[in-house]
Amino acid sequence: MNRKIAIVTGGSRGLGKNAIEKLAKNNVDIILTYHSQADAAQAVVQSVEAQGGKAVALKLDTGASGSFDTFVAQVKTQLLQIWQRDTFDFLVNNAGVGLHESFADTTEEQFDLMMNVHLKGPFFLTQKLLPLMADGGRILNVSSGLARFALPGSSAYAIMKGAIEVLTRYQAKELGARGITANVLAPGAIETDFSGGMVRDNPEVNKIVSANTALGRAGLPDDIGGMVAMMLSDEAGWMTAQRVEASGGMFI
Repeated sequence: MNRKIAIVTGGSRGLGKNAIEKLAKNNVDIILTYHSQADAAQAVVQSVEAQGGKAVALKLDTGASGSFDTFVAQVKTQLLQIWQRDTFDFLVNNAGVGLHESFADTTEEQFDLMMNVHLKGPFFLTQKLLPLMADGGRILNVSSGLARFALPGSSAYAIMKGAIEVLTRYQAKELGARGITANVLAPGAIETDFSGGMVRDNPEVNKIVSANTALGRAGLPDDIGGMVAMMLSDEAGWMTAQRVEASGGMFI
């Protein structure tokens, strides 16, 4: 069996980690990136290997586009050394950081961080990885329910996610000739350590989320990891330029 290879940014914890575990069960090998938690990233590598797959962890700051050429060179080297290949199949732009600040109080520095990590980073990282992506590959950009509904304190974060959703349609249009699809997965509120674990660790926030979600609870990493695996499966190959929200019916 020819195993596919996925690059997953922000794969050492949270949604990225869960997605990797689900992909590994589907016989997908992994190149994951991490920002600072090398030990956690290595634990994910070992988890993939325990399932009979291959994986490698590479350090990357998705907000520092000047480092992308070096990262792409590292990917090229790892593909040859570990897989004896010069291409990969899937790119999951998942890495991100949270910000909870009102529109009136958001600083230019905070705005730039959101833009660099959530918009400029995925734009140019995907662009620079294109020569290594196999024809028939998949791009999956992670957005947020906050691009559909508005919650105070999320404007700078949410508008970058809204821009990613527009970018995804353009990627689908322009890369379709190579058989490459581009889609968006938009999670709702999930119990992870994102934004300081606000949904997971703050009972009041969790209660509000649950009360405003059709399925009656906040999301769990398992709810999203499975969606990533599904959207990268062979069965989803005819879907492109689509936004799929996995929020349990939040604010419908």
